Amino acid sequence: MVDTAFKPYRDILSTTPRFWPFPFTLANFTDAVRKPGFATDLANSAVVTGAVVAASVVLAFLAAVALTRFRFRGRHGFLIAVLVVQMVPQPALLIPVFLSLKSTDLLNNLLGLVLTYLAMVLPFTIWTLRGFLHGIPVELEEAAMLDGAGRLTIIRTILLPLVMPGLIATSVFAFITAWNDYLFAYVLMKDQSHYTLPVWLVSFSTSTGTDYGGLIAASTLFALPVVVFFMLIQRRLVAGMTAGAVKD
Repeated sequence: MVDTAFKPYRDILSTTPRFWPFPFTLANFTDAVRKPGFATDLANSAVVTGAVVAASVVLAFLAAVALTRFRFRGRHGFLIAVLVVQMVPQPALLIPVFLSLKSTDLLNNLLGLVLTYLAMVLPFTIWTLRGFLHGIPVELEEAAMLDGAGRLTIIRTILLPLVMPGLIATSVFAFITAWNDYLFAYVLMKDQSHYTLPVWLVSFSTSTGTDYGGLIAASTLFALPVVVFFMLIQRRLVAGMTAGAVKD
């Protein structure tokens, strides 16, 4: 995809494919960036994805702490409900989500899209973080309590550092889910100024034809934030998982 994005348009449609983009051109990227709606949809995607990642990590961590460290009535029922919700196909939730957002005046609103994605990623993130927290000995927290540490201090100084690989892994999942979704963004947003980048990508294909050069360049730009995000956090993810795999 990246290689093709730098090829001239005639080489993209050539019946004799060539691997190297020669002559090299940036025209496809220029056309993609100048396409109407790019800046607005990019900003919408960034806002929605950032909000989903931040909210899902915080809520899932607190839920996982409650499920692993406290005993309360209905805990097992809640876990089963989370697992069942995770198994429901996302397209099957489209109409109920649409009607729910319409009844709460959140249709065609970025906040409604954030809440939708949050509901989609929370079951997986809660289950994943619950597994990480189960691996942390309770004796560490009890020893900290004997030294006078409060619950918030224990969460901040003991649980958060130890569960950091899980937080990073779930943040990657939440980022990819919110960034790549097309179906919910297209159905729930009616105003074009509220569209996200996946919907913008479809604009390269019209009834008169498809701009393959612009589409491939736009797809490259669309995938770039995911790659950058993973590159930024992969070192901490790998380091954390490696450290957790070694026992003294």
